[in-house]
Amino acid sequence: MEQSIALRELQVERKHIIIELRENDRGRFLKITEEAHGRRNSVIIPSTGLDEFEACLDDVLTEGEEAE
Repeated sequence: MEQSIALRELQVERKHIIIELRENDRGRFLKITEEAHGRRNSVIIPSTGLDEFEACLDDVLTEGEEAE
């Protein structure tokens, strides 16, 4: 059975973004859901990849700041 451990929501322009840390029989995972214009898209990142995902996100944001 799947359960939510932590959840945050934000509204960015016309997009509703939900970030959830969830857990099921296979382990924990991060679920990022975007709702916009009646459509829903989700990305699932297993807990084993969260550190690498965070590092990649930090790298991309840092490069973007340097390019300004």
